[in-house]
Amino acid sequence: MAEQIIELTDDFWNIRGDLRMAGILNVGTQCSLVRLGEGRFVFLDSYTLTGDIRERVMALTDQGRAVEAVLNVHPFHTLHCAQMAKDFPSATFYGSSRHAVEVPEVSWAPDKVEADAVRARYPELAFSLPDGIDYISDIDGVHAGSLLVFHPPSGALHVDDTFNVLPVPEIMHKVLPIPRIAFHPKLEDALDSAPDAGARFCDWAERIAADWSATRTLCAAHSALSRFEDGAFSTALRATISKARPKLAKARA
Repeated sequence: MAEQIIELTDDFWNIRGDLRMAGILNVGTQCSLVRLGEGRFVFLDSYTLTGDIRERVMALTDQGRAVEAVLNVHPFHTLHCAQMAKDFPSATFYGSSRHAVEVPEVSWAPDKVEADAVRARYPELAFSLPDGIDYISDIDGVHAGSLLVFHPPSGALHVDDTFNVLPVPEIMHKVLPIPRIAFHPKLEDALDSAPDAGARFCDWAERIAADWSATRTLCAAHSALSRFEDGAFSTALRATISKARPKLAKARA
């Protein structure tokens, strides 16, 4: 896994970053850069940009002056927020309540990133908060909750942790029953206390499969990108839901 910037279309770039656990195992992370109308840009998540990636981003964004906002969509992805705020001082920084607590040196916008006001501010993007799981879990190490962001013009879906992409060669998916999409391994621990939490999560995921069926690239934080032909994203996600639903339905029953 290495740092790289991937141009999905001429208005969406996914930046694959490094995240080393205990300084050794690189589990990776991401942010995405989206070009909106009138030369405006927003970032989805924060990442410290260096070298060629930084130079390319700065060239695209008028040395950062065209970056209007940074939308930090995962409550537990906070490591790079402070540096990002230094690199893009004119941008508005949105985050969850946890971001404000963990990184108080950043001047956070009063509207939380998951608020309806932020959705209204960026109609070029579609947002969805999973149902049935805690957005900010109080269980240590459970990071399954995140705000998903879909960019219809590019067909790119940016998601941290809630959905994972298994880094398996495409040829293996064709010969073995390996899922294209996986749910977070601690999803069951992230379910809220209601007895129907698992069913509600699966029903929400079904709505994502239907409403965002035009997804052509799934950008997942700690795994990889997965590209889909027309309709294949919905098929893959529904297969994952079908497999997970019986277990999740019993989790809080």
